[in-house]
Amino acid sequence: MLLRDKVAVITGGAGLNGLGFATARQMAAHGARVVIVDLERADPASAASRLGDGHLGVVGDVTDKAACDAAIEQALKAYGRIDVLVNNAGITQPVKTLEITRADYDRILDVSLRGTLHMSQSVLPAMRRQQAGSIVCISSVSAQRGGGIFGGPHYSAAKAGVLGLARAMAREFGIEGIRVNCITPGLIETDITQGKLSPERKDAITETIPLNRLGRADDVAGACVFLASDLSVYCTGITLDVNGGMLIH
Repeated sequence: MLLRDKVAVITGGAGLNGLGFATARQMAAHGARVVIVDLERADPASAASRLGDGHLGVVGDVTDKAACDAAIEQALKAYGRIDVLVNNAGITQPVKTLEITRADYDRILDVSLRGTLHMSQSVLPAMRRQQAGSIVCISSVSAQRGGGIFGGPHYSAAKAGVLGLARAMAREFGIEGIRVNCITPGLIETDITQGKLSPERKDAITETIPLNRLGRADDVAGACVFLASDLSVYCTGITLDVNGGMLIH
C-alpha cells in the first residue's frame, strides 16, 4: 500500500461523485487515514464513514482561516500528524467577462485560491515539525488554456493563481522536506458539471481529446495518490496534466 499509516486531509471531499471523495476513497484503499473537510451541508462525517473505520469528517469552510485552523487541530488531535493535504475545494461559474460581478469574482477566488492558501497555512506548521509532507493543489486545464471549457474567466484566474501559489510554496518549503505540486484536470464528469453541458457540447469536446473520452473522478484521484506517495519523492513544483491530451504542451 502506497500510503500505509499516512494521514491525509482532503478539502471539499464530501461530494460522493466528486474528485475529493474519489481521492479519499483511493487514499484509504492505499492505507491512509483520511480526514475529509467540507461544509456542514455537505455532511463530511457521513462521507468519511463510507470509507470504513478509522477516518474522520470535519466541518470547515476554507474561506475562513479560523475554521481551517480548527479543522487541522481536530485532525492532529485524532491522529497526531498530517502527511498529506489535498487542496481540492473549489467552485466554478460559467459566465463571460462582462457578466462577472465583484461578488462573483470574490466568491470564486475566495474558495479556490484563498482557500488553498488558508489550508496550506494551517497544515504547514505540522509538516515543518515533521520535516516532511506532501501538498497537492487541484488547479485546472482552464488555467493553462484560458478557459473555454466550462468555468468563466474568473475561474481561470483563480486556478492560475493556484499554480503560482503552489510553485512558490514548493520553492519555499522544499528545504524542509515538504513537497507541493499541482494537478490540472481537464473536463471531468462530476456533480459540478453534471447537467451543465448539453450532449452535443460534450460530444464536441470529446472530439478534441486524443483519448476520446471525458475524464472520470478516479483519473484525478490516481494522480493525487501518486503525488502524495513516495513514488513522487523527487517531484516538487510540478504541474501534472490529467486531461486525456486535451492540452498538449
